[in-house]
Amino acid sequence: MSRKNQHVVPFGDQWAVRGEGNDRLTRITETQSEAINVGRNIAENQQSELFIHNRQGQIRERNSFGNDPYPPRG
Repeated sequence: MSRKNQHVVPFGDQWAVRGEGNDRLTRITETQSEAINVGRNIAENQQSELFIHNRQGQIRERNSFGNDPYPPRG
């Protein structure tokens, strides 16, 4: 299984999850929080990153579920 980063993106008045580089959407949801949950599950399973976009398409948050090259100190 490839480790594609997942993006939560606006889709009209709904939200969608899209694998990085994919033309097709993985899932369309009514709310952003639903899309974040779906994207988080996929990113955790694939040990990749989750990018959450705002309504304007800009990245507002980023979560890493794989090998983080720069882990913060505890």
